[in-house]
Amino acid sequence: MTMLVEAPSTVRPEVRLTAEDLLRLPDSHGLELVDGKLVEKNRGARASEVGAEVVFRLKLHCRTTGHGRVFDAECGYRLFPDRPNLVRKPDVSFVAGERLTQAEVPRGHFALAPDLAVEVVSPNDLAYEVSAKVAEYFAAGVREVWVVYPEEQLVEQRWPGGGGRWLGDRDTLTSEDLLPGFACPVSELFPPPAGQAHGGGSE
Repeated sequence: MTMLVEAPSTVRPEVRLTAEDLLRLPDSHGLELVDGKLVEKNRGARASEVGAEVVFRLKLHCRTTGHGRVFDAECGYRLFPDRPNLVRKPDVSFVAGERLTQAEVPRGHFALAPDLAVEVVSPNDLAYEVSAKVAEYFAAGVREVWVVYPEEQLVEQRWPGGGGRWLGDRDTLTSEDLLPGFACPVSELFPPPAGQAHGGGSE
């Protein structure tokens, strides 16, 4: 669940922040900007761990294939030119290589939509908020969205126009159009408890 947070004490409450203001905040971790208002992302430790696992899997693939670049939960995107003070931070994002060179990685927010956005759902996230954000991504031009549910160990893979599929722990996550050759067993996105390896614990 997202919630509005108070602006820093140096900012008058009636003043809407800009995307540049967000970059200048002393601590903007976990904060998005929705039309000038700060919004805190609800992200627990388990969701953070799963998000890191997704980043690792995608980075490993991209370093091997050169398909593109992968960014973590602090990478901001200004999705719509007519809403310059809307900055979203997917938990994981991917930008295809043909759209981006090393010199084009900005110091601040991206002024483009990622090709892939990943949202890792925390226990207090509301379904309608997740759905609204997915719709927003597609309206901005995102080609694919993964909604990851750590508690249920499920991945919802969605495409523009309403297409999608659910993947469980016996399935393999692939994306041939966006990430040719990428294949990750869904079960491997959800690290087991400490001291227990994937595939079961000790006898």
